[in-house]
Amino acid sequence: MELAEIRMYPVKSVSGWVVDSAVVEPWGLAGDRRWAVVDESGNLHWVGENPRMLSVVATPTAEGGLLLEAPGLPQLKVPPATGEHVPVHFVEVDTVVLAHPEAHTWFTRLLGKPARLVWLDDPRRCAVPASHGGLPGDVVSLAGDAPFLITSRSSLCRLDDWIAEGALERQEEVPAPLDMARFRPNLVVDGFAPYVEDTWREIRIGALRFRMSELCDRCAVPTYDPTTLEKGKEPLRTLALHRRWDGKTWFGVRFVPRDYGEIRVGDPVTVLATQP
Repeated sequence: MELAEIRMYPVKSVSGWVVDSAVVEPWGLAGDRRWAVVDESGNLHWVGENPRMLSVVATPTAEGGLLLEAPGLPQLKVPPATGEHVPVHFVEVDTVVLAHPEAHTWFTRLLGKPARLVWLDDPRRCAVPASHGGLPGDVVSLAGDAPFLITSRSSLCRLDDWIAEGALERQEEVPAPLDMARFRPNLVVDGFAPYVEDTWREIRIGALRFRMSELCDRCAVPTYDPTTLEKGKEPLRTLALHRRWDGKTWFGVRFVPRDYGEIRVGDPVTVLATQP
């Protein structure tokens, strides 16, 4: 049982990238979802309304800014955010810092509507909501409900099997296996039985411990192909048949770190406690 993938999302709702190692901080992976794109009123631009967000590659720079790339747009190097604090309508925080105006123009061209790039200057201001399993002192970046989302390769394989079985029953062509990128995890584990992660209460990855805060209910984002940006019925259609309760569909588990430091792909994953 091991850590198979580490995925970073420098900007909320844009594509992620895979790294071999990362630093765990109280609010998540270092550099994960400290940036976001909002409209003029401070409302989040997200994939469900703007699938072109998934076409953006955002790479952190050594200076603390970003390098932005997307099909049809020029590459843009964004300096560290030093603008004014502006109000936003986020659950976890009410003000953020404006990025350079060129970044606003770039995202406005991408989305075809007014957009501004903003930066979370201090994640310690953002508490994990108690309604999502947060305890006093738990903090989070702009990821929202928890610092970490962990998924399992074997669970995705089981989901792919269910999707294939459903396609055959409907006499449809069996689709290609789903890309884990659809589910936007931070950490992907391998070597466990499918969906056993639902029962975890505490785990250790390498030398660091993580506490489970809640299971992850799924919105419409996984129905978008991260490569073609096309929206389909899967995986929500099949999850609704096999993984639906309390009126929601479920895939993945959210965690809060108890220790901080470096993790690496290949680190052993040990289950320390399970749900009664």
